[in-house]
Amino acid sequence: QVRLVESGGGLVQAGGSLRLYCAASGRTFSSYAMGWFRQAAGKEREFVAAISRSGITTYYADSVKGRFTISRDNAKNTVYLQMNSLKPEDTAVYYCAAEQNLYARGSYYYYQANEYDHWGQGTQVTVSS
Repeated sequence: QVRLVESGGGLVQAGGSLRLYCAASGRTFSSYAMGWFRQAAGKEREFVAAISRSGITTYYADSVKGRFTISRDNAKNTVYLQMNSLKPEDTAVYYCAAEQNLYARGSYYYYQANEYDHWGQGTQVTVSS
């Protein structure tokens, strides 16, 4: 079992940057693939980025590729989402998620919210124009 707590959200102007944090409790953090998802008002939850348990492989939605960077520090039980060049359409609640059993199933599954078993409560990101 792992508990996830997001932080780092806030209000920023378009073109600005934010860094989100997901702190995980538990002793097996390095065994989990980690993902970031977001949900804007009135929209479905969508994939943002994911990272393999080793941190070597990363995945990004086309809408954020080149602007966002996911990383992790297994020694600190933390995953990060560095968000640069923010746009108003990035406004959403951002959630981190964890799943132990993605590494052997293929990259497709990293993008699927319903494949993740553990979720944080979310942190609000608002980008003004």
